[in-house]
Amino acid sequence: MRSDKENIIVEKTINFSLLVIKYSEVLEQDKKYVIAKQLLRSGTSIGANVFEAQNAESKADFIHKMKVAAKEASETLYCLILCERSGTYKFDMQMRTDIDEIIRILSKIIASSKTGIRNFIWLLFLAFSNFQIIKFSNS
Repeated sequence: MRSDKENIIVEKTINFSLLVIKYSEVLEQDKKYVIAKQLLRSGTSIGANVFEAQNAESKADFIHKMKVAAKEASETLYCLILCERSGTYKFDMQMRTDIDEIIRILSKIIASSKTGIRNFIWLLFLAFSNFQIIKFSNS
């Protein structure tokens, strides 16, 4: 499924991961080790899962990987909210803006991908229903 054309969510998550790495280093310098490690794990995992989804084996696998990325994004948002509200952590509002945008994009990707599967299942159902009707009418 990988394509060589530009992929906005891949680029946004890579750039966000780089911001998370820099911010985690700042937190570690301030001896905020626990949040720094957790933020580093969840924040870089978003991009890793989005990147991995580009090579998904099926549409269901793609959706699953994007859902994992969305969960990691949600955890990252939580960590950023803690940092923002703590009063003792340095905080960059741009990271909050970026993660909000990433979450919105991931939600739309997941929703539109699921709609495609639901439409396919509905078409199969209709095809099966029509087959049964034809089968009964020929009896």
